[in-house]
Amino acid sequence: MNNYIIEIAYLFATAMFIFSLHWMNDPKTSRRGVVAGAIAMFVAIVATWSAPGVTQHWWIILPIIPAAVLGYWLAQVPLTAVPQRTALSHAFGGLAAGLVGTAKYFYWRYCVADPAMELTTFRMCAIVAEIILGYLTFTGSLVAAGKLQEFKWLPQRPWVYRGQIYVNLGAFALAVLLGFLIVLVPDGSWSSAAFVLIIILSLNFGWMLVMPIGGADMPTVISMLNAYAGLSAVAMGFVLNNKLLITAGALDGSSGLILSIIMCKAMNRSFLNVLFGAFGQVQTSAAGEKKTAKSETPEGAAQILEQASLVVIVPGYGMAVAQAQHRVRELFDQLTRRGIDVRFAIHPVAGRMPGHMNVLLAEAEIPYDRLIEMDDINHDLPQADVVLVIGANDVVNPAARSDKNSPIYGMPIIDADKAHMCFCIKRSMNPGFAGIENELYYADRTFMLFGDAKQVVGELGKQLAGNSGIH
Repeated sequence: MNNYIIEIAYLFATAMFIFSLHWMNDPKTSRRGVVAGAIAMFVAIVATWSAPGVTQHWWIILPIIPAAVLGYWLAQVPLTAVPQRTALSHAFGGLAAGLVGTAKYFYWRYCVADPAMELTTFRMCAIVAEIILGYLTFTGSLVAAGKLQEFKWLPQRPWVYRGQIYVNLGAFALAVLLGFLIVLVPDGSWSSAAFVLIIILSLNFGWMLVMPIGGADMPTVISMLNAYAGLSAVAMGFVLNNKLLITAGALDGSSGLILSIIMCKAMNRSFLNVLFGAFGQVQTSAAGEKKTAKSETPEGAAQILEQASLVVIVPGYGMAVAQAQHRVRELFDQLTRRGIDVRFAIHPVAGRMPGHMNVLLAEAEIPYDRLIEMDDINHDLPQADVVLVIGANDVVNPAARSDKNSPIYGMPIIDADKAHMCFCIKRSMNPGFAGIENELYYADRTFMLFGDAKQVVGELGKQLAGNSGIH
């Protein structure tokens, strides 16, 4: 394919990537955005494959086959596992960038006639950035996926030890220092050994970076890993002299960074606090302090719900784990048939990835105009007759407003405690990922509905249907 045609194809793919991000800003055009992104990627692959310098086609075809099989398998995971799948995608992207940087360095180092002509200062800077970002994204994303999947051999709470921050920063600083030395002397006798050591340090730093982070911070971690993967793609674009990679990586990296900023703002926390704050360590109550929560039955809760005018449902990770979204849709239908105004309060960090609750409720075909962001719904909550909290914990904890000693103090929350009455569906009184008791559970107007979210919500729907004769 002519180089001019390839450049035009790259320009088209870049435009489609930009339109894809723009269209995914709105649920009405989000499907169009996904299709645009897929078309852009297809055009990019075909154009790159058609470049005059590409001759060993079987080396391209052979990896595509297992990759396509793996991609098809990943596409079949349930929506409740989308956070894990997203983390794995970041891991593969980071690994690809790291391997390309490694291959390029050793090729230029040992397989070209004059390495000094290829290993320029700029190229070496790009390679060092590529392998550090790529490999730390790889191991960090694998640990994130394992935590999200709740593997038994991975602690869900932050894994911390004394001096951990200094160990992590020391490992990263050493990798950067070695990279700086290689940039200065790329073809030194010691450079290859230093390059391998950078890879080892980056791989090690990746998992050390995520292990101290608890589940409450996972939405932000996913966004950060997205940014790292994008930045590694930018560096890879400079190494390969591929303009499309630079552009696409910049879009990916910047969108991940912006999303991370939004997530941190939603939790009233800084990047450094997320990375090194060990948010999620279990805190014990003061000696002698004993609180009692009131419980209610689904029958009693259903009788109150059917008398309400405004019901606000607050979904959380517990709804995702129980896969209760379809039962929630049935409950929504039962309530709306009675003329009850039902809204869903969506917290930016509810679940395990940005937009997690939106995706699950969309799967159950909840009307998107019923999903209302935290800032827009809070002023309506004092007029709400009932707030139904399904598996949410820290995002409705009033301690964020009142307890200056709480680790979540200052975090914007959904003001469920301001409603006339609140029902909280939960398996037990165990704390959430922030590791603290939820003051909402002990409030005067709060009643607990203990049990699996899917079963409890289903029972609420049955009770409402039985009371009205609707089946």
